Amino acid sequence: MSVLDRRFAALSDPTRRAILERLGQGAATVQDLRDIAPISQPALSHHLKVLEAADLIETSIVAQTRPRRLRPDALDEMNAWLARLQTIMEGNYQRLDALLADMPDTPDPKE
Repeated sequence: MSVLDRRFAALSDPTRRAILERLGQGAATVQDLRDIAPISQPALSHHLKVLEAADLIETSIVAQTRPRRLRPDALDEMNAWLARLQTIMEGNYQRLDALLADMPDTPDPKE
């Protein structure tokens, strides 16, 4: 599984998205993240491991704590992929608009 696949898979879970939103406000420890969702500490740790395996977050060691923070470049590859997809889709819609514009008007069957 590629890094891009792992990142999209990690983002498929609402709890992990909530964790990332919280980490967007700054680094946080497991204790800080406990109120994100009504889940057990082992479940929270599992979500953090998934996010770390997807290279979306990183862990540092500060004294006795292990704060997690967003990786600054984590979404770059995803944003680039989404931008390419958006360009493809816009091209498809432009071709459809051109095709529809070239079609003759259909007569009204009530006339």
